[in-house]
Amino acid sequence: MMTNQNLINSHDQHVMATYGRFPIAISHGEGARLYDFDGKTYIDFASGIGVNSLGYGNKAWVQAITDQAMKFGHTSNLYYTQPAAKTAEILCKRTGYSKVFFANSGAESSEGLIKLARKYSRDKYGDCRSKIVTLEGSFHGRTITALAATGQDVFHQHFFPFTEGFCHVPVGNMSALKATADKNTCAVLIELIQGEGGVLPLDKAYVQEMAVFCQSNDLLLMIDEVQTGAGRTGSLFAFQQYGIKPDAVSFAKGIANGVPFGGFFVNEKCSTVLGPGTHATTYGGNPLGAAAANVVLDTLTDEMLAEVVKKGEYIQEKVRAMNSPYVAEVRGLGLMIGIVLQNIAHREIVGKLNDAGVLALVAGSATLRLLPPLTISYEEIDAGLAIMQAILEA
Repeated sequence: MMTNQNLINSHDQHVMATYGRFPIAISHGEGARLYDFDGKTYIDFASGIGVNSLGYGNKAWVQAITDQAMKFGHTSNLYYTQPAAKTAEILCKRTGYSKVFFANSGAESSEGLIKLARKYSRDKYGDCRSKIVTLEGSFHGRTITALAATGQDVFHQHFFPFTEGFCHVPVGNMSALKATADKNTCAVLIELIQGEGGVLPLDKAYVQEMAVFCQSNDLLLMIDEVQTGAGRTGSLFAFQQYGIKPDAVSFAKGIANGVPFGGFFVNEKCSTVLGPGTHATTYGGNPLGAAAANVVLDTLTDEMLAEVVKKGEYIQEKVRAMNSPYVAEVRGLGLMIGIVLQNIAHREIVGKLNDAGVLALVAGSATLRLLPPLTISYEEIDAGLAIMQAILEA
């Protein structure tokens, strides 16, 4: 009979220790609840780091994957498949963009944006413009180039030399951005909410000024929506709440509810930059992933997105009302919520939550991060918050 410890022992014997894992072994899930092999129940406020947007056991999602698997699981991008064509059509129609490129992960999607920007500029201006400006506190993935783009020194370790051509400027400082984005710059790459950096939403006026500056100087404005996309913030993509139209937007994580799937979409200006042979990925647009993504996109109706906003506001209000010596600030959009802690380590709080039956995340140096499934019920929210309140008020 499998137990938590049996699985942990087997895993640790055979898998490289690249994660600081908690001693939890997941057996199965239903709704926004997960269960371990010893029978313990957890309210999931993490959803696989924002991936399981529809929670667990969604029947339409399971059926779509099953139906597609019975047909074929993979061909290649040398041929056309119906699921990927449908995903691209939905994304373009619901965002107003021109074309889509499919990848597998957030880091791959960031790599694609970087290649897009540099080729756009080289095609138009020659080799002189290749620098990309990103923000301090940002996170864009774990590949060498995506790490170079990431604006956190803690990630710039071990793997030298990192890819050249990136500069990081302080958040909210337009003067610094304008001074850094010189004649050798081709693009600006940002997250609208810095997830790993501490759940920090950017100021709308700052983002809009940035968009005007980029357009005036023919710099591509690229938005990393790996974590903020797929309904997480209460709109299909977060940029739709900022009153801007960036040149390119990446996505991954919650787009397919747990099946590896990602990519980016571009405006008309960028729609022909990447042609045959310039960029590719074997599994991009995989029919199983696309079938899963189509269920997610079909589920993310305007009515559901409005509920995401309400649930997020409900959680924030409940946390602010807690009489806790540890809560310094609550912030976020939709169901992407950060609780800034004081007088206690954020990982300590996560450990206590785990022990009590709530899964949550850390971000930045002091932030408790909540990314529950978008389909979480109010009963599940209340159950999780009651446990959290007992710990934060202790």
